[in-house]
Amino acid sequence: MQNQIDDFISYLKLERNYSSHTLDAYTLDLHQLLSFLKEKNIDHLNIDRLKARSFLLFLEEHHASRKSIARKISCFRSFYKFLVKRKYIKKNPWDAVSIPKIQRKLPNFLYTEEMAAMLDCPDEKTPAGLRDRAILEMLYASGMRVSELVQLNLSDIDAGDGEILVHGKGSKERVVLIGSHAISALKDYMRLGRSKLTGKKAQNRAMFLNRFGTRLTQRSIEREIQNYAKKAGIDKKVTPHTLRHSFATHLLENGADLRTVQELLGHASLSTTQIYTHITKERLKTIYNKAHPRAMG
Repeated sequence: MQNQIDDFISYLKLERNYSSHTLDAYTLDLHQLLSFLKEKNIDHLNIDRLKARSFLLFLEEHHASRKSIARKISCFRSFYKFLVKRKYIKKNPWDAVSIPKIQRKLPNFLYTEEMAAMLDCPDEKTPAGLRDRAILEMLYASGMRVSELVQLNLSDIDAGDGEILVHGKGSKERVVLIGSHAISALKDYMRLGRSKLTGKKAQNRAMFLNRFGTRLTQRSIEREIQNYAKKAGIDKKVTPHTLRHSFATHLLENGADLRTVQELLGHASLSTTQIYTHITKERLKTIYNKAHPRAMG
C-alpha cells in the first residue's frame, strides 16, 4: 500500500496541484488507515462498506472531530478512486460511506465603522506605521489571505492599475483589485517607509519588511492586527482573516454578486463563498429586530 500512497500523493502534487498542507494531511490520514488495517489484518484492496465503517467507529471512539472524519473520508474516496483508475480494484468502497454534516460557524467580521476606526490606528509618522496602514488597507481592499500577502514581491504589484498578482492555495495564481485608499497607502509606504526598513538588505524583493529589512512574517501581522483592534476599541477577537471576512461581507451587502466575490476570494467552490450570505441575513434580522417597533414581542 505504501507504494500506492506514494504514487497517489505524487499524482495530487504534480497533476492536481494540491497544496503542501493538503498533501501532508492526506499522507497522515492514509498512514493512519494503513496502520489500522495492518492491526486488523485487513487487505486494503479488499475493503467493503462495513470494514470502512469499522475504521470510522475507531475514529469516533478516539474522539475525532466531525471535521476531521469528513476530511479523512474525502481523502479515502480520492485514494480509492485513484486505485480504481489504476485498475487495482473494481469498486470504490468509500463511495458508500456518507460524510458527516458539519455545523459551519458564521465567520467573524467587522462593521464598516469598526473597520474605519482600525484603519486610522497606525502611526503614519513612522516607517512601521506606514507599512501597517498599507497592510490593513490591502487586506481589507482585496480580501487576500495573510499567507498570500506576506509572499508578495515588488514585481507582483501594479499600483497604477490597482492590480495585484496573488499566489494562492495550491500554487494557484489570481489577480486581486485594490481601491484608491489602498493604492494611496501603498504608495506612501513605498515612498516614505520601505526604504527606511531595508537597511543593508536593499536588494530584498519582498514587499513588506520588518525592522531588520527581511520579509515580514504572518505571525507578526497577526500580532499587529490584534494590537490595532484593541486601540480601535473593538471588543472581539480580530485576526487577518476577520478582514477577509469583512471584505466579502461588505461587498455582498452593497450589491456584489456571489460569483464575483468567489473569484476575488479565490474560492474553488461557490459553496465556500455562500457562508457570507448567511452573515448578511443574520445582520438583516438583527437590524430589523432592533429597528422595527413591532418586531420583538
